[in-house]
Amino acid sequence: MAKKKKAVSKAPIRPSSNGLGQRTQSCIPTPSQRSYTILDFRLEKPDFSIRQVRRGDEVRYEVTGDLSAPVPPIRESMYLDKKQCLEIYRWMLLNRKMETTLENLYKQGKVVGGVYFGLGQEACSCASAYALREDDWLGPMIRNQGSLLVRGFSARDIMMQYMAKAGSPTKGRDASSHFGDIEKRNVVAPISTLGDLIPVLAGVALGARLQGRNIAVMTYIGDGGQSTGVTYEGLNFAAVQDLGLVLFVENNLWGYSTPADMQFRVKDLADRAIAYGIPGIIVDGTDACQVYDAAHEACERARRGQGPTLIEAKMMRMKGHAIHDAAEYVPRPLLDYWRKRDPIARFENYLVNVKRWLTSQENKNLTADVERELEADRDFAVASPMPQPESAAGGVYCDSTCHEIKPKYGVPQARMKVSTGPKQTNAAVHLK
Repeated sequence: MAKKKKAVSKAPIRPSSNGLGQRTQSCIPTPSQRSYTILDFRLEKPDFSIRQVRRGDEVRYEVTGDLSAPVPPIRESMYLDKKQCLEIYRWMLLNRKMETTLENLYKQGKVVGGVYFGLGQEACSCASAYALREDDWLGPMIRNQGSLLVRGFSARDIMMQYMAKAGSPTKGRDASSHFGDIEKRNVVAPISTLGDLIPVLAGVALGARLQGRNIAVMTYIGDGGQSTGVTYEGLNFAAVQDLGLVLFVENNLWGYSTPADMQFRVKDLADRAIAYGIPGIIVDGTDACQVYDAAHEACERARRGQGPTLIEAKMMRMKGHAIHDAAEYVPRPLLDYWRKRDPIARFENYLVNVKRWLTSQENKNLTADVERELEADRDFAVASPMPQPESAAGGVYCDSTCHEIKPKYGVPQARMKVSTGPKQTNAAVHLK
């Protein structure tokens, strides 16, 4: 008797490929199979795009979308009180006015090298660093000079550094923002190779854990630099080891002269946290309260030993990549849109008109006090001597009398056991 043939399903197979040119059943999950949540604390979600257009021999960028939306209010902070808000506002003012002074010093020929600005990013730099405790660590980037001020460096330190003076943090051996302080302020110097600060700060967190402490370590990366391989490697290591890394992705819309819309396909860079298995958060980078709250919660999570957090701060770089870049490639309507969202003007309005924590006269007095401090620091920096030529070789190599490296938080808990018996194979060491 003939055997019955098995029934064959007539359901269509989606034409996906296994890489060998053969059709396979699609394995792309549907929304019902897997879902993720990226928290977005913004009160405004801009809807515009930037594209490259060619007209004859001219190539330029155009922005399309709604640029007429009113400026949103500042979101109320869940953690900041009046005193703390005023302190952050003062740091932001000092950050802005110091960079204006640096620009003038550059034009006077007093700066060695270039100047990198954080215009429009003061809320992100200052409010994020304000969330760190004394024992936590910071790894700033070139636009995070506000975070250096919050961490304890003075404006004269930064100006002397740019002028390569003998009294600068690097004694005139480097310029711009390449300096830190690993002894007192827990600041790792910026690294020019973008993304490299991420594994370095992950290593700092790991070192603290081996000494019995969970701490928060904070660093930054731009929308362009976050596409580098070392960014993935460092953040993935921090995620696997549950290290307390707080990473701010400063999405300021431009990777030098390349707009964000031509750098990546994801809508929000915070979406990339999904691939690491860590929380991803979006904040308005021009809102100091949003930035602080996100940083505060991420730092608390880090100190509990619960691992890293990726925070995408959306804002606009209001000057070129550096002082040599006039940023003529940026569409003027885009600059006008973000100029209305100036982080300092918004926070001033919040403190003076909304919360009424400052009167107009008190605000003028505060601003005048910042200007007096900055003028004194500028005069001190300008009058400071240049380093002596014979000092160039000093400090290049560490000798036995230079300094002693000691544990920061305690004696490392992992120790090798000394055995006098037969040699045995040691088991693998798992860092987590």
